[in-house]
Amino acid sequence: MRVVLAEDLALLRDGLTRLLEAFEFEVVEAVDNGPALLPALIKHRPDVAVVDVRLPPTFTDEGLQAAIAARTEIPGLPVLVLSQHVEPLYARELLSDRNGGVGYLLKDRISNVAQFVDAVRRVADGGTAMDPEVVSQLLARREPLAVLTAREREVLGEMAEGRSNAAIAAKLFVTEKAVSKHINNIFTKLGMPPSDDDNRRVLAVLTYLNG
Repeated sequence: MRVVLAEDLALLRDGLTRLLEAFEFEVVEAVDNGPALLPALIKHRPDVAVVDVRLPPTFTDEGLQAAIAARTEIPGLPVLVLSQHVEPLYARELLSDRNGGVGYLLKDRISNVAQFVDAVRRVADGGTAMDPEVVSQLLARREPLAVLTAREREVLGEMAEGRSNAAIAAKLFVTEKAVSKHINNIFTKLGMPPSDDDNRRVLAVLTYLNG
């Protein structure tokens, strides 16, 4: 599986490269700045791009903007974004494109190797990998979610991370029947038809998050 990596910190860039290669990914190019990222993505058309949000020269949102631009050139390009912070505006723009896998992880998640590798693979396969804190901050910016109970918000957050009913039940220590009931309530309250299709469920959640 071919990867283009964008990270300005040399030690982290080298560490991520070694980590990915240890799990049989091929890092075809690793760049350290925003202007170099878009050409690298267009040139290699990787199976997945792992991109830091804030890259030189301005350390604002070059990485995320390059990823969004790349997806206009290469529809469906899987992108996993890494960041120290949540960038709501551009996160919503990235997630609003339903073609191809997308993910948004905070950098401290990289310390859990298994979760990070799983997220890269999930996004490369067309899935979604959302950091719980990212989900929480995006949800907090939507007042209409006040109609949901605290437990329904929790279930919605787990859904947005791509978890199945069984996985949500295990995580929250409840039955699958209870999870199913919460999900039906969520879709009813948000005006969305319930579905057993996990990918469709995630897209529905992301659609709502993006207005």
